Amino acid sequence: MTETDQPAGGERAVDAVRRAPLAQTTAEPRAVAPRAALRSHPPWSHGAPQGNGEHLYAALDLGTNNCRLLIARPEKRLRRRGGEMLRVVDAFSRIVRLGEGLSRNGRIGEEAIERTLKALEICRDKMEARGVTRARLVATQACRGASNSDEFTDRVVARTGLEIEIIDRETEARFAARGCGALVDRDAESVLLFDIGGGSTELVWLARPNDGAGGPLELRDWTSLELGVVSLAEHFGGKCVSADVFAAMTDQARQALTPFARKMSQRRRCARFHLLGTSGTVTTLAGVHLGLDRYDRWRVDGLWMSNDEASRAIARLRAMDFHERVANGCIGPQRADLVLAGCAIFEAIRELFPASRTRIADRGLREGMLLELMEADGALPREF
Repeated sequence: MTETDQPAGGERAVDAVRRAPLAQTTAEPRAVAPRAALRSHPPWSHGAPQGNGEHLYAALDLGTNNCRLLIARPEKRLRRRGGEMLRVVDAFSRIVRLGEGLSRNGRIGEEAIERTLKALEICRDKMEARGVTRARLVATQACRGASNSDEFTDRVVARTGLEIEIIDRETEARFAARGCGALVDRDAESVLLFDIGGGSTELVWLARPNDGAGGPLELRDWTSLELGVVSLAEHFGGKCVSADVFAAMTDQARQALTPFARKMSQRRRCARFHLLGTSGTVTTLAGVHLGLDRYDRWRVDGLWMSNDEASRAIARLRAMDFHERVANGCIGPQRADLVLAGCAIFEAIRELFPASRTRIADRGLREGMLLELMEADGALPREF
């Protein structure tokens, strides 16, 4: 479990990723509708800074499986890498399974909506309690693909006062790259970033200018596939996964990933080329690899795993039955039926994009959103 209801504390360094021509200009954050029961104008709807003249920022990522909130303020310190800093004030994550059943009927179900609304109420309350003054609140694949997404977002506004922005695939890929860029090997000429989500998987090719080490990263190419742990597990079953079922999952993932792999096959890869993974799948694998009794993001975020270590962690997970996965402190009941589907996608990625190592990121979209908000306000300098 990458994050639970998490108290304030800690800080994270997040460096810039240079935007490539694919990137769009940063959109102005959507206005937040009033919360009628509390006040007519939530503070982040008009963007007034706190008493010290500084904004407090929030980013909310509503995915197919998770609802995640990050509240942070900008902080620039003199560090060896000279990058921007985010000082985390508060964080929250809850598995809501918004996309449950979506692959079968094309709609977000009532139970999933209710679970999500309860999580969003907590997010709203945290933003209000902390005094957030600037926020970006986004939804991804489940809301992109559901026939009743407009109905759902209207209910979110009515119940919580939060106006959720449904972002496109390119924006999602850009945010992921922006948030994870600090973890790229500074001597690598190129890397493949992947984000295995509940309803989609994003792949982003990052490279240095002229394929040389040491320069800023550029987003050179990307793809987003309707392939995620929830949809794959619902199709094949996620509780009892035999060798044949796992092979079938991996084959489906391989077929979906192959066109992008062929497109990237001629791209230059130096000896330090590596994979960079941001998702519950890879953070769970990292926790299993480390033998943690319970998930610890401070030990996982930034961890390097060799190809052999990743293979052994996957084999260890595949050897567990459903009840053993439920009992594992890094998996738990909410991920036990999804994690092997994620492992199958990861296996296909490793096969099609061979690399000797993978770096694990417990960061991504939210950090990318926060950096862009802060830069747009001038709270952090633009370095490109």
